[in-house]
Amino acid sequence: MICWGIDPGVSGAICCFDYTEGAVDIFDMPIVEVRGKKEVSPVLVRNILRDLPGPVFVERVGARPGQGVSSMFNFGKSYGMVLGVVAALDYSLHYVTPQRWQRDLHVESGKDGSRTRAMQLLPAYAQEFRRRRDDGRADAALIAYWGVSHGLSVESDD
Repeated sequence: MICWGIDPGVSGAICCFDYTEGAVDIFDMPIVEVRGKKEVSPVLVRNILRDLPGPVFVERVGARPGQGVSSMFNFGKSYGMVLGVVAALDYSLHYVTPQRWQRDLHVESGKDGSRTRAMQLLPAYAQEFRRRRDDGRADAALIAYWGVSHGLSVESDD
């Protein structure tokens, strides 16, 4: 059985967790450059997701104080593309707030907290989280892990 975890945004990632086999595949968020700006590629997201149907857990995020209008617009566009791809594939879509999955999985605060906890829970994949910039990978893996351990009993939000 497959469960997907997605940390949306250009620095995010996608994690496929095969909880029957205990196997994890992690993909940096596929991006393309459009007029000098990085954007999530919906075609490449689809290519990652399409061959392994399963429930998808996406981090439910919103605007934060102090973020610029342009950056929030771009993030919202990326978030919407990910949700659109999941809907087009007709996969079961679930949302989880960062506060919920971090609390339930006992993640220490800060980005290094996610990387450290991912290494603890998925030691065979620790190399995937070794660099500071791998925080998106760690978040996606932990979201998928949360989906398997806590979220598969929740109702979908589609």
